[in-house]
Amino acid sequence: MKEIKTLHIFLICLLSLGFQRCGINNNMMFKVPKGQDVSIEKALMHPSGDYRISVDDKLTFTMATNSGTKIVEAMGGGGGANNSGSGGEYIVRKSGKVELPLLGEVSVEGLTVVQFEDTLQRLFSQEYQNPFVQVKITNQRVIVFPGGGADPSVVPLTNSNTTLIEAIAQGGGISERGKSNSIKLMRKENGVRQIYTIDLSTIEGLKYADIIVQANDYIYVEPSPDIARELMKDISPIFAILSTSLLLINLFK
Repeated sequence: MKEIKTLHIFLICLLSLGFQRCGINNNMMFKVPKGQDVSIEKALMHPSGDYRISVDDKLTFTMATNSGTKIVEAMGGGGGANNSGSGGEYIVRKSGKVELPLLGEVSVEGLTVVQFEDTLQRLFSQEYQNPFVQVKITNQRVIVFPGGGADPSVVPLTNSNTTLIEAIAQGGGISERGKSNSIKLMRKENGVRQIYTIDLSTIEGLKYADIIVQANDYIYVEPSPDIARELMKDISPIFAILSTSLLLINLFK
């Protein structure tokens, strides 16, 4: 009888520990307290400005003299040599500067693409006549969590006007567990990442589908809680131990 009593105590402790460690839906992320969502109409539907270059961005540029005359002639089938060049791909360093041929280090962090093009045209004009410069950021992307809990994807922004619905579609669409009425768009503004909750479950939400996403946005489709499956997964080992313990109790008896 003493052995049975000890086994009972051990079993109770084991069950208590198991339920304390129960991790139902621990894969759900970015929970926001009620009342802390930012107004979508105020922030997203009226963007404050173009994307600004940041550290670790990758850039390419093309430069042609004489305001790009040779580029136009080549496009028109003139057959002349295209007096333009690209120095390859360059990475914005932690200092906020990028190392470019002929120019050396140039401060780019915080500039828009247009402002950087103007800066390069001014710098190249010291050596070349009427330079025409085009700049492209090659590593712009957004991260999409489609609502499955653990299946994110990185979506490259090949189009500067990629919309929210296009980014979700490229990320595989909303999963079966995804809640279309609770889509969180997380955007860094003035060094702080703001969270906007968007509802695409109704026709009224269609206006939010055309929001233009920006580089480094996070799009998180909130998953529906899968309590039954998660609970069974967590307590199955406990039931296995319980069955073994009951078998031992019967053997002791």
